[in-house]
Amino acid sequence: MMPAGETPAPASVRLTSSTAGDIVVITVDGVLDATTRQQFADHLAQAGTSIILDLAGATFMDSRALGLIIHQWQASQAAGGKFALIGVDYRSAKIMWITGLAKVLPLYDDLDAALAALT
Repeated sequence: MMPAGETPAPASVRLTSSTAGDIVVITVDGVLDATTRQQFADHLAQAGTSIILDLAGATFMDSRALGLIIHQWQASQAAGGKFALIGVDYRSAKIMWITGLAKVLPLYDDLDAALAALT
């Protein structure tokens, strides 16, 4: 328990990008929630339409983050781009299973599997 008068530290996330051919690979390390939503949205917006989102380092994801992921997936499809999620862990992304989206979203075990499916 925290001493009276102290507030918890805000959640943080580190987002990095690299490329694999014409696909941007975004790596998430940390929390995807209301406090990191804008940072995540901005990073996705800069990535373009062909994206692999590596969630192996995500420690928590809320419905807002899932909404951003769904929006990016739909935008990628509409633009003729490529989209995949890798490293998705039930413990940190339960919302995908609770909503049933884990059965719909393009999930792959690792980068090699996603690249093989997308190219």
